[in-house]
Amino acid sequence: MRRRWRIDEVLFRGRTPWQDMIVARTAQGVSLFCDGERQSTEQTQLVYHEALAVPPLLLADRLDRVLVVGSSEGVVSQLAVAAGASVVDHVDIDSECVRQCASLLPYGYSAAELAAAESGDGPVRVHYEDGWEFLAAAAARGDRYDVVIVDLPDEPVEVDDPAQHARLYGTPFLERCSSVLAPGGVVCSQAGCPTVWRNDTLKRMSARFSSVFSTVLPYCSDEHEWAYLTGRVDAVDDPVGLAVSRLDRFPSLSSVDAEALVRGSILPFDVRRG
Repeated sequence: MRRRWRIDEVLFRGRTPWQDMIVARTAQGVSLFCDGERQSTEQTQLVYHEALAVPPLLLADRLDRVLVVGSSEGVVSQLAVAAGASVVDHVDIDSECVRQCASLLPYGYSAAELAAAESGDGPVRVHYEDGWEFLAAAAARGDRYDVVIVDLPDEPVEVDDPAQHARLYGTPFLERCSSVLAPGGVVCSQAGCPTVWRNDTLKRMSARFSSVFSTVLPYCSDEHEWAYLTGRVDAVDDPVGLAVSRLDRFPSLSSVDAEALVRGSILPFDVRRG
């Protein structure tokens, strides 16, 4: 299945070392496309990024140190700082994509904010590295994070797909993420689409998370077509209730409240029975 977008004005089009990239004006405002797929749009990006980042930032016991893998626009890093994080390590392999986003998108990092993050001036520190290797080095150093958020393009479905990020969806990568968690820490990943005709990734990710984490909190956005999974190594009796009790960590949210967290925590029937 493919979606077609009408592009009204191309602001940037090029090939980075890792992907094809387009920033363009569409009916949803300035929009980012990577390898022909919409990644975010001016109109809907906050719905997407809050659904990704808010549940893990609520389920973690502490919010001092956060690691973000992917998420080129920088919105997740900004949400983590707004929730109280003092250090956010943002790891993205594609420096050109991150810089073009900061230059052209009206959301996420501004050019000045990115320059500060690249120089380590402030709570956000940008690292242009492979997430797999960054986590291995962090574990070797003994670094610990309260929250690890993984925000990648869709999991490749073709067996011979060469996309380098494919391995960042697997169980070994989740285990690598869990190895750098502080006590009470969490790992969250974009986990695919909940619709029955496109839910293969969500089924696989649900199985992977259950094999690594004792507690798994799903969030299926009712305003976007994506689902997200948050895991804790230790057992939590009522993860939804715990997340709801901590909503005051955020000064304001545009798309997530207590009712949304409760509703979104139930995986679709076809995924649960699988």
